[in-house]
Amino acid sequence: MNLQNPKKFKILLDQAHEVALNVLRPISRKYDKAEHAYPKELDMLASLLDGMNDGGEGINAGAAVGKRGSQDDSNKNGVNMSTALGIIEMCYGDTGLLLSMPRQGLGNSAIAAVANDEQLERFKGTWAAMAITEPNCGSDSAAIRTTATKDGDDYILNGEKIFVTSGERADSVVVWATLDKKLGRAAIKSFVVPKGTAGMTVERLEHKLGIKASDTAVIRFDQCRVPAENLLGNAEIDVAKGFAGVMETFDNTRPLVAAMAIGCAKASLERIKEIFQDQLDSNYATPYLQCSNLAAQIYKMEAEWEAARLLMLKATWMADNKKPNSKEASIAKAKAGRVGNDITLKCVELAASVGYNETELLEKWARDSKILDIFEGTQQIQQLIIARRELGKSSSELK
Repeated sequence: MNLQNPKKFKILLDQAHEVALNVLRPISRKYDKAEHAYPKELDMLASLLDGMNDGGEGINAGAAVGKRGSQDDSNKNGVNMSTALGIIEMCYGDTGLLLSMPRQGLGNSAIAAVANDEQLERFKGTWAAMAITEPNCGSDSAAIRTTATKDGDDYILNGEKIFVTSGERADSVVVWATLDKKLGRAAIKSFVVPKGTAGMTVERLEHKLGIKASDTAVIRFDQCRVPAENLLGNAEIDVAKGFAGVMETFDNTRPLVAAMAIGCAKASLERIKEIFQDQLDSNYATPYLQCSNLAAQIYKMEAEWEAARLLMLKATWMADNKKPNSKEASIAKAKAGRVGNDITLKCVELAASVGYNETELLEKWARDSKILDIFEGTQQIQQLIIARRELGKSSSELK
């Protein structure tokens, strides 16, 4: 089992690392303090990423879970893995700025996961936000109350969505809504709603603990009319399949959020090792029980970080090779979200006044990391999903 990054991604990752250091880090504090201001420096960078993505496997948050059922059973390290590895490097620079990158939104992943070929072509190049969470529906996506009612060749959307990342800036929003509340999870579908559609209103932008460079919106849908062709994937309600079609989106995006947490934690770990480099054994030759308490804590964090990275790689590899990865995606997200948050906070603690001061980015990384254990499903929801998959129980059997 080869645990190294695939060599074919080296140039891509080297470029992403340089972008993190030379583009994102220098403006990180600027946009942390200027909440809701759009980082104009990202426009040129986004154009560069578009070119890289058009050329093949690049950093593209629209990474698709391949079409399963293909006869090609050769091993692949494809767009899911390259995306996740690229995200690690970009979040090593700044998580909020990565989330603000045009045309790299999580809504793009939703489109890639469930759209048909015609829709993939039609929505190519759009910047898509993703609207799932509602005021009375947190991580339980099956409890969605936003409705989509068929009316001729259109659907009419009514409801409210909160915590929509890039909700104001994006070109369109992927909205999750139910076609029939009585049919439960099976009736939940996703719709692409272009910016400026009548009936869709951005109510407000949230003031947040971290990722301040990224706008987080509350969006209301009031008799919002959307063409039926904008319903992603199949409009049929398959009760037997249930929520599985929608869950393919999460199977796609949760490893990417894990990669964000890994990248943010990588920045903190690297910085704390620089601060205490004189007290650490760079060759790891000193037995663990003979290390200082400080060194032991740092080595333990490194081990946890590496475990999270490998779990994330497994989930992305499975997606690239068309293997069902729902459990593995949740395992990776749960581990990386918790470990990333623990590491960034511990690094602030170990660095004491240096870590708590705005002259360092350690305190910012600690604030940014918290959301990565919350959005795309909280720690508790991930553990529930893992338990259901491990025990073979349905959502009604294990709540």
